[in-house]
Amino acid sequence: MIIMIRTGWATVSASFTHRVLPYDGADEFLGGALPFLRDGVEAGDRVVAVTGVGREELLRDALGPAAAGVEFADAAGWYAHPSRTLADCLGDADNTAWQGRRLRVLGDPVWATRPPLEVVEWQRVEAMLNVAFQGTGASLLCPYAASLPAGVVAAARRTHPETLRGARAVPNPGYMDPWAYSALCDSEPLPPPPGDADALKIDRPDLYWLRAYVGDYARHTRLPEEGVQRLLVAVTEIVTNALRHGEPPIVLRLWTEATGEPALVCEVTDEGRWPPGTGHGLVPPRTTPDAPGGDEGGGRFGLWAVRLLCSIVQIRTGDGGTTVRLRLALPAVPAPSVNGA
Repeated sequence: MIIMIRTGWATVSASFTHRVLPYDGADEFLGGALPFLRDGVEAGDRVVAVTGVGREELLRDALGPAAAGVEFADAAGWYAHPSRTLADCLGDADNTAWQGRRLRVLGDPVWATRPPLEVVEWQRVEAMLNVAFQGTGASLLCPYAASLPAGVVAAARRTHPETLRGARAVPNPGYMDPWAYSALCDSEPLPPPPGDADALKIDRPDLYWLRAYVGDYARHTRLPEEGVQRLLVAVTEIVTNALRHGEPPIVLRLWTEATGEPALVCEVTDEGRWPPGTGHGLVPPRTTPDAPGGDEGGGRFGLWAVRLLCSIVQIRTGDGGTTVRLRLALPAVPAPSVNGA
């Protein structure tokens, strides 16, 4: 999609682009990143480079005076939460377009330290960017190092329409429709809840009592109070949705996981099946005055808000019913102190 962006008295066209920059070493990284950033500075774009400290210094040195036109952001903070990062970046793109400029982001994703579930959600975000950013005119470039796991690099070619080779963009033959890619992310069945999970059958819309039950369980874990409040809001939305649109029996389960990333898990199941095209709250509602209408769920914030509130949201729906599983990360257990001379 092409939008018209006003720059001073002139009007220019800008199409949304989302490209992957595969690289092996500093020279290949700079060979793609520098033209992207310099072109943006020269065009008067809002140019943002999201990367680690080492690559920031590399870029600053190579850019020279042009570095003054680039905003640098730390990758660890920028990529803190999939849905929040998507929402914040989309808001920046819309606001920048309203100012008559184009948002141009070099985003160096953080992959190495993430647990598998987080990797899947960030890969899904890479795919859904192609839906959410249509109409913004933004330009996104994502460097992927050759040293990353092969599966991460292969997924990048499915979630980016084009690959940047030097200064030339070429189509990715393996690029997938974003909704098809999202469905692929959900193709694996969820592991069953543990046998000692707390289970509650919900047969009446007594949300006050439900919140009290969930809050009591959560406060006996290491989840901070702020996390408890986020969980209560998210559970209220999911259970309300199941009561309105699902089929009994509706069952809520709670448990904690200590392996991998410690988490408090809350699951709501019912016998209903979501119709095709529901969207699962993956695209944020647009809030600018002339933005395309709402999200894929008709402008509702419900499931999108749940994704903002929780660390990970997993949804499975089919002939066997619907499961919504909410995960909130728990703080790590402090290492015991060692007293010694």
